[in-house]
Amino acid sequence: MPAKDLYHDTVIAALTSDGWTITDDPLQLRYQKRDLYVDLAAERGPVAAEKEGIKIAVEIKSFLNKSQVEALQEALGQFLMYREILAEIETERVLYLAVPKHIYEGILSEPLGRLMIDRSQLHLLVFSVKEERILKWIN
Repeated sequence: MPAKDLYHDTVIAALTSDGWTITDDPLQLRYQKRDLYVDLAAERGPVAAEKEGIKIAVEIKSFLNKSQVEALQEALGQFLMYREILAEIETERVLYLAVPKHIYEGILSEPLGRLMIDRSQLHLLVFSVKEERILKWIN
């Protein structure tokens, strides 16, 4: 089992207050002989305009203890690997990378971050650490 990110409980609180139900903590992805773990899985029940609920997987990144470029490289690598595995084994689930507001407004708003978001088609969940709430969904 992977270690929990510093903001793990913050993201759970933010998702829960936004109406999501945490279904897996962590979400195990088994691909062939390999087991990988996305930090969370959540579902939102059906709403009037939808026939089915929405399912997401969330990888949480705090960008601590390393250079931000190195942390972005690591986060991007994990995101791409998990997204490709989900596309094979659980196609209805959408993967999001959860980052705190200061990271989104920092390196992810710089040209390098914008390039990675656009080219890699990252789905982001931006959250407030202090308020424990979701500030922005970026698809």
